[in-house]
Amino acid sequence: MKFVIHIICCWCFIHGAAFAQGTTPGSTEDVQSKSVEALLAELARANLSEALPILEQLEKTGSESLVPLFKAMINGDLYANEESGIVVIEQRKDDVKFYLNPLNQKEFDDKDSTGLSKVRVNNRLRSYLRGAVARIQIAAPKAATREQAVVSLLGDLTPDTVLAIEKALLKETNSTVKEAMETAVAMNRAAQSPDPLIRLDAIQTLGASQYAEVRNLLNQLKQNEQDPKLLAAVAESLRSMKLRSDFYGVVDQLFFGLSLGSVLLLAAIGLAITFGVMGVINMAHGEMMMLGAYTTYVVQLVMPNLVDYSLWVSIPLAFLVAGSVGILIERCVIRFLHGRPLETLLATFGISLILQQAVRTVFSPLNRQVSQPSWMSGSVEINPELSITLNRLYIFVFALIVFFVLQLILKKTSLGLNVRAVSQNRNMAKSMGIRTGWVDAMTFGLGSGIAGIAGVALSQLTNVGPNLGQNYIIDSFMVVVFGGVGNLLGTLVAAFSLGIANKFLEPVTGAVLASIVVLVFIILFIQKRPKGLFPQKGRAAE
Repeated sequence: MKFVIHIICCWCFIHGAAFAQGTTPGSTEDVQSKSVEALLAELARANLSEALPILEQLEKTGSESLVPLFKAMINGDLYANEESGIVVIEQRKDDVKFYLNPLNQKEFDDKDSTGLSKVRVNNRLRSYLRGAVARIQIAAPKAATREQAVVSLLGDLTPDTVLAIEKALLKETNSTVKEAMETAVAMNRAAQSPDPLIRLDAIQTLGASQYAEVRNLLNQLKQNEQDPKLLAAVAESLRSMKLRSDFYGVVDQLFFGLSLGSVLLLAAIGLAITFGVMGVINMAHGEMMMLGAYTTYVVQLVMPNLVDYSLWVSIPLAFLVAGSVGILIERCVIRFLHGRPLETLLATFGISLILQQAVRTVFSPLNRQVSQPSWMSGSVEINPELSITLNRLYIFVFALIVFFVLQLILKKTSLGLNVRAVSQNRNMAKSMGIRTGWVDAMTFGLGSGIAGIAGVALSQLTNVGPNLGQNYIIDSFMVVVFGGVGNLLGTLVAAFSLGIANKFLEPVTGAVLASIVVLVFIILFIQKRPKGLFPQKGRAAE
């Protein structure tokens, strides 16, 4: 009898534990062993109150293939058929709807995607899903994905999240990801730890971070903390963060100044050649830039599916188009006006108006958008407070390449030798048999072609329109005069100097007043040094 009672008691104990855990006795499919497909079928039939436990079970599988599913649910793009248990992601392309399998991203047949209704989601589920996506991605193979996942959790650290980060930190080898994880752990300790010494150490550690979430946490601690030592540590960490933030702000302004300077360099370098060799004040130089920008636009119209490669076609084509127009202008108009600078100025101003109107007639007065290649999109993030946009970085490098190539042309080719000879003494060069008319035409074409290349660069920074060149012509003349007429090194230094000065003045004075201040400075500078920063020497000075 005792033996039977003992067996009954054991049976009740085992099955009571099973029922307490929410499973049935002898069941082979509990929370841990359910397949992802079975859980998705349950999700398709679940209401809002039943969805969260199912999502938690899905997250426990740890499969990175669930990330698109969770993101689609957050965005309201997840649909399900309650009868069949099918769950799909809805997407659109050219106003046509189609459905993808959430696990392998393969497209469903139309017959499998009938009777669908949107999977309902509320703010509570969205909050959980965002955390779940980040927790899954903490274990992703790519370091950038892991870092982004940790950073996305900094503003909403829960005990489960911190535990997941601490476990991942033990195995992490990438220094950048490790730093982000250590920051998350330190934030949790600074806010939650009952030990003042641990909190003090965590607060001091956070002083080396630049994340906005860290700054927000420290500001909260500054308002709520009572311990004088902890308050002093918070103040010191905030001060350290502000010093680094100010430094990175200066670096950011410097980069934008160099970016503007690279545009000014491309715009002014061609003008420096024509102005220095021919003494022509070319008011149509901006329109050469405009032609280069419109060439880029036309090339993309012809190559709509090859945007990533269209820019490599646009650069030489813009040089040829703008250079050809420049040679035509020089042969038809400017060569008859040598020695008459005022008439040359008026004639080129009239040509600029003609070119603008021609573009309005062909392309309409509306601005045109030029697509950016994928390899120029995005930015390089140095730290949370400093990132460098790729398009401006590429244009900066491109401007330097154009500058050095032009230097090689002028110093190592026969055209460059003739250009330097004509710029130093036109009559002597002519008497030595140099065809000065041909040199003038080639020089004007070269300067206009470089302006066309500048237009290609500008098309990646702003919209293309008939008035594009007018925004840079005055700045180009200021760069040439400030650097020294006909001196390419002076043009380089002047372009970057004025670009940096503009960007540092703009936050203080505003964009318009900054340009006025720079203009006044150049006027005063020219009063003291009429020949600019790097004046020509010897015969060229005449």
